[in-house]
Amino acid sequence: MITRISSTDAANELIEKLRNEHGPIMFHQSGGCCDGSSPMCYPDGEFYLGSSDVCLGEVNGVSFYMSASQFEYWEHTHITLDAIPGTGGQFSLERPTGLRFFIRSRLYTDEEWDYLSKQPVKKCG
Repeated sequence: MITRISSTDAANELIEKLRNEHGPIMFHQSGGCCDGSSPMCYPDGEFYLGSSDVCLGEVNGVSFYMSASQFEYWEHTHITLDAIPGTGGQFSLERPTGLRFFIRSRLYTDEEWDYLSKQPVKKCG
């Protein structure tokens, strides 16, 4: 299946830990303000989504969002959500775990792009 986003086993384990502790969660790819360009994890609904945000898809059952303007730069790129040792963003739920969410990216293959270019992202708001 061709997707815009996927996750590693390490990210899935951290997602499960956070869901067990906080209930439903969501991700928003930071645009580089306070916490650099890290994916931020929040309790579901705590981060306000508006018409300037899009949903890239789900990782391990959790929605992953990004601003539409940032997506314009990333639209040709597959994102893989990972979890690595470190300190998460100051507002992100994983901060006290000793792990942080991290994205890895690669350009789509021609076949992937041919498919995804005909599948618009879901706009929020």
